[in-house]
Amino acid sequence: MGSYKMNVLTLTLKKKYFDAILSGEKTIEYRDITDYWTPRLENKDYDTILFRNGYSPDSPTMTVEYKELTIDRQSNPNRYALVLGEVLDSANLKN
Repeated sequence: MGSYKMNVLTLTLKKKYFDAILSGEKTIEYRDITDYWTPRLENKDYDTILFRNGYSPDSPTMTVEYKELTIDRQSNPNRYALVLGEVLDSANLKN
């Protein structure tokens, strides 16, 4: 049986956006179309997104299913829309 390596995109979020994705209220994450994001997002085959709320080793994290990358043509054609699926896992959540 072969092993399969998942392709994971890691993104850091502010708490209100982290909490909205965790609760299922927010199902799309946006990033501006820039020289920084384009090579990280276009023509990449990610399986999941690891969202972090902070930069410390014990920051809250969650792994979310990554469905697709589109361009937000309706409200802002200069940003990417990362379509999210279900929350698969979470750790270090603080109450």
